[in-house]
Amino acid sequence: MKIKPLGERVLVEPLKEGEVNKGGIIIPDSAKEKPQEGKVIAVGTGKLDDNGKKIPFNVKVGDTVLMPKYGGTEVKLNGKEYQIMREEDILAIIG
Repeated sequence: MKIKPLGERVLVEPLKEGEVNKGGIIIPDSAKEKPQEGKVIAVGTGKLDDNGKKIPFNVKVGDTVLMPKYGGTEVKLNGKEYQIMREEDILAIIG
């Protein structure tokens, strides 16, 4: 299934944390925090300014981004979890 976000929205696939932390301790799923890093999978059509001109996106497909823990809307497609959020909700581009 293909999905195309609308407007200034971005589709992000959260990057999963490892099962074992640096100290070698295994962390159960119930104790894991929500991932804050993700990979941009698709971008929307863009936001329009007051004159009707499209404002270009700061992120592009393939970027690794830092997102808020509880931002966006969670969706599940083909067994994978994604977040749809406004570009302005993305905190930073990593790398």
